[in-house]
Amino acid sequence: MPENPASQTISQEETYSDRLMAFSIPARDVRGRVVRLDEVLDTVLAAHDYPPAIKHLLAEALVIATLIGALVKRDEGQMTMQAQTDGGVVKLLVCDYRGGELRGYVDFDRERLASLGANPGLPALFAGGYLAITFDMADGRGRYQGIVPLEADSLAEACESYFLQSEQVPTQIRIAVRSGPDGCSGAGLLIQHMADGEEGRERIEARQEHPHWEHVSVMAGSVRHEELLDPEISLEALLWRLFHEEDAVRTTLGPRIVRGCRCSQDYYRTVLARFPEEDLRDMRDESGNIPVDCAFCSKIFSVAA
Repeated sequence: MPENPASQTISQEETYSDRLMAFSIPARDVRGRVVRLDEVLDTVLAAHDYPPAIKHLLAEALVIATLIGALVKRDEGQMTMQAQTDGGVVKLLVCDYRGGELRGYVDFDRERLASLGANPGLPALFAGGYLAITFDMADGRGRYQGIVPLEADSLAEACESYFLQSEQVPTQIRIAVRSGPDGCSGAGLLIQHMADGEEGRERIEARQEHPHWEHVSVMAGSVRHEELLDPEISLEALLWRLFHEEDAVRTTLGPRIVRGCRCSQDYYRTVLARFPEEDLRDMRDESGNIPVDCAFCSKIFSVAA
């Protein structure tokens, strides 16, 4: 993707799917992420027999989780996105992302879902509830979390509200998902307006009317679903279409995205070691092992503990 006309850092080979791309527009104080997911979506969604509406919801959430999770530098921590209700059709939606590893799961009421029709919206699926986004940072830097009510029409809008309310960072997220006989594809674009950085000046991320942000958000908002999902359009070409008038758009190729369920005998043995012996005794089956059901990959592990 050439610049117009300044120099730019890009990869030599074009990027199409299951690979993240980070970018920035220095003159506009904007950073962004763009991704297209194909094989990894099919792998995660195949763990359960999700009906079309839930499959579409989870696919959207996985794309969003990749975009937001990739804001954390690789190997520096994990991002978890959780949407939950007390009385909604969807009881729990959870996705997490860590250094290119992605996973997700939805717990829902199948009978109530059937009564909603073919294409229920987010309010019908959740009936309120909340969205929590949690960053667990590495090297002992702790955890921080923001929570917003699920009052938006889409998960993308709810996440935009999270960044504005919890971090005062204007954010725009565009998501597209398509399902067909050959599988599911999803793609997304995230842009954010970052801090001015000069001491004593107003933080520009708190002002959505800033001309730099207004300009870039209009350009990003013009992207069409067909462009995001088109397997013939590379991520570099997509960014060129949107931002070719900018002086510089700097891109960095991120990690390859894979299903990242971290379940294993050793992992669950470590978790179970935190329980007192009395509790472990109640969990054991007739063989003396403890069956552990991993919702993310739909497997049951028999753990000796």
